Amino acid sequence: MSAKVRAFLFNFLCFGALFILIRLGILCFFPNLPYLIIFAITGVLAIVLSPRFAAYEDEGKEVLLMRWIFLKGIRQF
Repeated sequence: MSAKVRAFLFNFLCFGALFILIRLGILCFFPNLPYLIIFAITGVLAIVLSPRFAAYEDEGKEVLLMRWIFLKGIRQF
């Protein structure tokens, strides 16, 4: 599996996991909110809080990078 595919899958899985967790948390604390507002708030928070994965090629070797709001700098895998 190439680094670009792994970056795409990691982005998708992290966003999906955060989306579900935030949605369940909002539903637990605010059960009477309309679903459209819950989905909008959850989507924005998941986009902001999820880590970003990227792939690039360095001297013929594929490198996977991660940047996250809670970590300082860029992590290389």
